Amino acid sequence: MKEVIMAKYGEIALKGLNKSTFEDILVKNIKRRLKPLGEFEYTRRQSTIYIEPIGEFDLDPAVKRLCTVFGIGAVQRCAVYEKDMDVIKAKCPEYLRDTLEAASTFKVEAKRSDKSFPLKTPDIQVELGDALLDAFPHLKVDVHEPQVTVFCEIRDKGAYVSAGRTAGAGGIPVGSSGKALLLLSGGIDSPVAAYMMAKRGLIVDGIHFQSPPYTSERALMKVQTLCEKLTAYCGDIKLYCVPFTEIQEALRDNCPEEYFTVIMRRLMMKIANRTAESYGYGALVTGESIGQVASQTLRAIQCTDAAAKFPVFRPVIGMDKKEITDIARKIDTFETSVLPYEDCCTVFTPKHPKTRPVLSEIEKAESAFDFQPLINEAVENMTVYRYKVGE
Repeated sequence: MKEVIMAKYGEIALKGLNKSTFEDILVKNIKRRLKPLGEFEYTRRQSTIYIEPIGEFDLDPAVKRLCTVFGIGAVQRCAVYEKDMDVIKAKCPEYLRDTLEAASTFKVEAKRSDKSFPLKTPDIQVELGDALLDAFPHLKVDVHEPQVTVFCEIRDKGAYVSAGRTAGAGGIPVGSSGKALLLLSGGIDSPVAAYMMAKRGLIVDGIHFQSPPYTSERALMKVQTLCEKLTAYCGDIKLYCVPFTEIQEALRDNCPEEYFTVIMRRLMMKIANRTAESYGYGALVTGESIGQVASQTLRAIQCTDAAAKFPVFRPVIGMDKKEITDIARKIDTFETSVLPYEDCCTVFTPKHPKTRPVLSEIEKAESAFDFQPLINEAVENMTVYRYKVGE
């Protein structure tokens, strides 16, 4: 029996003349994601990528990985038969045996892309349904809420039968929209922001600010773990780690306390600007949510953006904490994010931060000390880590 995985397009099925560009990137991403599992043959047609294993091995890990690849709308593991209804009815009960023996209700959904096939869609459903009822007498048909949906698709190269399909990650392929640099704190929000921007086709790398001895080595390890987890969705990730201690100490010693948080965010933006310019990023990304903390009020965000030279994307800006947390749990970053190892944002936190800062006042307070030499030094002493898919 021949078995393949069908990766069906998501949003890219709607693309126009540049659809092939998105397809090329998607195939490349799939190949990189599946490479550690074995060898596969890839064919694309009818808004589907057919993935056939070379040799025999368990396809479940491949299906699991494919479900995290942006650009895929659905994944199906299918048996492939010749386009003959008698052959399909004779062979598919054995292929579906384990699934249907454990179920009590089912239905058949058919699709006939090859219009030369003699039976129409309703007839395919009836005939295959009858064959499965004969093979599994305990089953009942439930067209509304079946425990198992059997799909039978008559396509150009064969008949494809599967017991259900798994939702894909959706979105568009990573790498189809350019590169962005994420300010990665180690909290709940910024990994979710990375996931959401990768879903829109961006390559997302991270920049993290360290302040030893105020932050520990475990805080860095926490961020590194988050990068490793994000590769499942974002692909390979670079992490730029910036020594930030001297800058924060200069901030503490020379600027009004109530402005610490906003000025610190501006200095982070300036360092992120330099990094983005040097390494070809087209935007910055943050995990800010409006009104969540003092540095995320409308006025504070305005002051922060004034220091940015690039577009700043904030994909979770309108979400509440529960919505963000739900996504963090889905992508398996939540448990890591809540580990009690504090990042540099908690260093020298003012007792009464200014929630409605005025840009002119912030710029005046910031100019009390020349931060530029410290910024230059921090950029020169950055450490770059790399995290690859499957490692």
